[in-house]
Order: sequence, then structure tokens, then C-alpha cells
Amino acid sequence: MDTQVADTLLGSLLDGRYRIRGRVARGGMATVYTATDERLERTVAVKIIHPSQAPEARARTAGFMERFTDEAKTIARLTHPNVVAVYDQGVHAGLPYLVMEYVRGRTLRDVLAERRRLNPDEALAIMEQMLAAVAAAHRAGLVHRDVKPENVLVAEAPTGGAANLVDSVVKVADFGLARAVEASADEGDGSQLMATVAYVAPELVTDGHADPRTDVYAAGIVLFEMLTGRVPYDGDRPVEVAWQHVDRDVPAPSTLVPGLPRVLDDLVARATRRDPGARPTDAGALLAEVQVARDDLGNPNNSHTAVLRRVTDDAPAVAQPTMVVAAVQPSERPAWARLPEGGPQRPHRRRAAPESDLRARLTALWAQVAAGSRGRLSIAAAVVALGLLAAVGGWWVGVGRYTVAPQLVSLTKAEAQAQADRAGFTITYAQPRYDETVPRDSVVAQSPTSAAKILKGGTITLTLSLGPERFPVPDVVGKDFELAEADLTSANLVVVKGSSRYDDNLPAGVVVATNPKVGTEVKPGTKITLVLSKGKAPISVPNLVGKNVNEARTALAQLNLVPVETYKDSDKPKDEILGQSPATGAGVEKGAQVRLDVSKGPPQVIVPRVVDLPCPQAKQQLEGQGFAVTMQFNPNGIVRFQNPPENSPVPPNTTITLGCL
Repeated sequence: MDTQVADTLLGSLLDGRYRIRGRVARGGMATVYTATDERLERTVAVKIIHPSQAPEARARTAGFMERFTDEAKTIARLTHPNVVAVYDQGVHAGLPYLVMEYVRGRTLRDVLAERRRLNPDEALAIMEQMLAAVAAAHRAGLVHRDVKPENVLVAEAPTGGAANLVDSVVKVADFGLARAVEASADEGDGSQLMATVAYVAPELVTDGHADPRTDVYAAGIVLFEMLTGRVPYDGDRPVEVAWQHVDRDVPAPSTLVPGLPRVLDDLVARATRRDPGARPTDAGALLAEVQVARDDLGNPNNSHTAVLRRVTDDAPAVAQPTMVVAAVQPSERPAWARLPEGGPQRPHRRRAAPESDLRARLTALWAQVAAGSRGRLSIAAAVVALGLLAAVGGWWVGVGRYTVAPQLVSLTKAEAQAQADRAGFTITYAQPRYDETVPRDSVVAQSPTSAAKILKGGTITLTLSLGPERFPVPDVVGKDFELAEADLTSANLVVVKGSSRYDDNLPAGVVVATNPKVGTEVKPGTKITLVLSKGKAPISVPNLVGKNVNEARTALAQLNLVPVETYKDSDKPKDEILGQSPATGAGVEKGAQVRLDVSKGPPQVIVPRVVDLPCPQAKQQLEGQGFAVTMQFNPNGIVRFQNPPENSPVPPNTTITLGCL
């Protein structure tokens, strides 16, 4: 039987309006639930401060609740398409809570856990929307203080392409929540560092100071992680990681992922300078640099990308060669993310000479050359030479410079690279994809296809297989059926409503178990059967331990329950109940079986023969084996009979009667 820890908030009604339906996530300061706004009939997210946070904050300062309320009001006024909206706030059972927009999607942390790292165009697309949200907060006078992948939500793309991160909608959460709790800590011992150490800015470690440039530093670390699949520093203790931000420069992403454009190295370096004054002044300034980087990397006519410099520098940026990365063009971005129209003016070309002047000069030259026989011979030779050049050139342009692409599909990555190198081709890699038949890291597709025409020494783009797509069944136990169905459907799984069963811990309508079980590796399209709770069963099992088996039978019969008895050796009295299952107070249905462990009584011992022994000797022998002894007639005589007789099985401490004559 599965064991589920009950959450006392499930099913609760907050402020007579918000019905808690399921738990979504639990963080360091608060737990997030899904709830139904029964007034407006919509699904919302409710973030409730942990009991361990709120009492401590109130003990340190009486202004905690007032500060939390003020922060909630400030965040609610922060309206932006990339900011998780705050609808309401209140207090339940002494714990402050926020009511927020419910975003159906995953955190950036979940995306990185699945993909490990992102392509440059995906990383910059997410970075743009994330910085747009933080920039809106900076303009409103707010500092986020805890920018990290866990607080960045990646929702389903408006186009419906769940796998296309470039088109996904990004929203940033938790503005101001860390600040409200941190303010209470500042009035205490001042030692609490609210930012996650992997993304903490040096100035927060050294003097606890935070301003918009602190968020810029954290955003730079997030970009580093998206590009490389890891954070720049790690250590055995959080304090060790924090001080590495103070003592060391963040390494260039290309040192971990060779081939990344230089512009991305410069972008990360600018955002993560240890000196706050050397960073962009706020998220808006960094956003402008990210947009310039996307424009440069997405320009198919530009084989060089300019290295980013400070926005305020007058000197032109130094051009550095790098690879071209496909990206969304500025016209495809939402209006709030576009750069101003226009740009640097290109130099005008020199005006061509008038067509009439050129024709007159060519006519005079032709007349001069054709006037003599040698001139005409030269013209004929030139025409023949031009014809040969045209023929050779046409052959070269149409046929000679081409060859056929080799067959690389189904080869491993190493084999395909070696074969392409031998043939003089350059290999690039497209986004890998899952395939049920092609093994992982083998070629599943190529462009151009095998036997197709390709320039000698040209480039072949390979798509590698990720192998069969398998992922664990999401944990939806404890969620309402509707929310569990939405989560499983978004994971490309098919939901089937199975049977229901009683559960002592979960309310009716909540998922009790799944088949296959949570965590089982499945492929897309697998049917997941959900077992729902019917609430606690109507009959409570009584306490039967210590009672006689006949008394237990009577009690169970009165409740229409069926006893199933198992007898076991025990030093308890015979027929005494040793244990029961289900336990006392568990809910069961009518006709359910209750397993009873019943004592067989103490193990019996065999009575030895003492007939014909002197009575004192017989008594000593029997008492030494744990029997009680009574003697009749002559205590100093010879034993003529005994009761119980020899070899009789009897319980320990049984009294043996000896007849002595």
C-alpha cells in the first residue's frame, strides 16, 4: 500500500474565496499551490510563506506583516507581459500568502535538467524576455535579488510549438518576496543571505548591498548556465561558492563549449564583472546589448560579429570573426522587445557614369580596333578565348565544382566526422531529436541528403539522434484530477481515469496513485491510469490488540468486518490478539478483511519421569525445570506415581503432584 504524507492545506478555503486544489512546488521560503478562485471561477497560484519563516520574521520585527503587504502592493502594480502577475494577498492561519497568475509550463531549471544546455539562439531568446521583466522592475524601483532558473517560468509557445524555446513565453516570478523576508533578517543578526549562492553578486557577499546591477550579475550567471549547462563555481559549502564570486572572474563560456561565438563570451563577461561599476547599469542596459547580439548572430549576410562594448562608449566595436547562429529577426519579436528602427547609415555608392557616355566610348574603341587586319584577328582570337572561358566557366559553375554528398545517416558521430574529413567536407550539427530506431549519438538525418549535389569542400549539416524518447512519469499524487490531467497531457501522455479507492490521508477527487508508478520511464503517448481517492472509508477499525480472539470476533461482526486469524507462538496467554492490520482507526469498507495475529500461548514442555526416585531428589529435579511440585503422603519416601504422567506436554510452571510412599 502506498504511503502519502497529508498536506493539511489541501482542500482549505482561504479568505472565503480561494480553494486549495494541489501542491505545485516547495521552495526555501514558501510553498506554491494551485487554487480555484471561486468568485471569478479561474485557476490561480497561491504562494504561502512557510511556518518556519513567518514566526521568525514576526519575532524579529513587528513590521514584517506590514512590509510583506507593502511589497505585495508594489508587485501588483508591476504590469508587464513577462512578469507573473499578483492578484491578491492575505493571511491564513497566521501565514501571509500571495495570489498570483497561474502559468502552465516549466521552470527554466526543469528545461536545463532535461536539455543540460541550450543553443545560443534559444538562450538569447529566453534572456531577452527575462531581462525585459527585470528591467520593468528596475524602472519601478524594485530589485529582484534572487534571479535564478527556478524563478524563470517557460510557458507553452503561443504558436503551440512546445519544443521551440525561441517562441516560448518567459515569465519571471518572486519579485520582492525575498526582499520582504530579508528586510526582517536585516533587523536581526543580518547574516542571512537570501540570494542563491550560485548566482550571488560579489557585493552581496562582501557588504550585503544590492541594486539593479546585482540582478545584472545574476542574469549573466543564468546566461552562462544556459550556454554551458553548469554554473561557474561549485564547492562543498555554500560559503566557499559565495567567496569564489568575490575572488575569481567568471570564465568564458567558449572555454567549456568550444565553438561558441566570441560575442557571447563578451556578453557574459560584461554582465559578470566583479566591480559593479563595470557592468551595465541595469537590466534595461543589458537587454539592449543582448538584442544587439541577437541581431548580429542572426544576420545571415554577416560572417563577422561585432564584440559588444558599453552602450555609452564612443569608440566603434572591434569586429571579431565567429560562427553565424540562426536567430529570430527583430521584426519577429514582440513590440516591447524591438530595438528602435533605423541604425548606422551605410556609405552611398559612387554614382555610375551616364549610359550615353559609356556607349559612345565603346563605339569609338571598337572602330579603332576593327580598322586593321591585325585588329580583326585579335578580335577573333579574343572571341574564341572568351568562348572557351565561357564554356569552361559554365562547366565549372554548373558541374565541375560540385560532387555528391556521402551517405552519413545511421553512422555514429565519430564515424560520420571521419568520413566527412576524408572527403574534405565540413560538418555542422542541427538540433538533435529523439528517434525510436536510431541509437543515441548516431546520425538520423543529413542535409544535403546522400547522393545530392554539393560544393566540393562544402558543409553538411547532421542531425544526431537522442535515442528513444523516455521520461519519468510526473509526480501528480496529491493533485486534483483536472490539474494532474493537464500536467500529464502537457508531457505528451494519455490520461485514463481508473478506479477509485478509499484513502485515510487524501480528500475525495485527489490522485492517490498512478499506473505506471510515478518515476517509471515511459515514451510519449503512454497511457497513464490515475487512481482517485474516495476520501476516508466509512468504517473505522477498532483497537483489538490485547483482547481475546472471541471478543475480537464479536466486535468485528458488529461492524460487518471479516476477521482473518493467524496463530503465532508467543509468551502471551493463549487466544490473545497480538497485532492487527489495518491499524486502529484506519478507514475500511463494509465486508473488508481485518488480519489478526493470535497467540498460541506459551510453548509447552515435556514432563520428565521421576517415578522410583527419592521424593526430595524428584522435587529438586522438577523445580529445576520450572515446574511447581506438591508431595502427598511421605515427603521422604519413594515416588510411586506422578500427575501429569511422564512425557506429557504441559505449559511452563505447571504443578506436578508426586505420590511418595
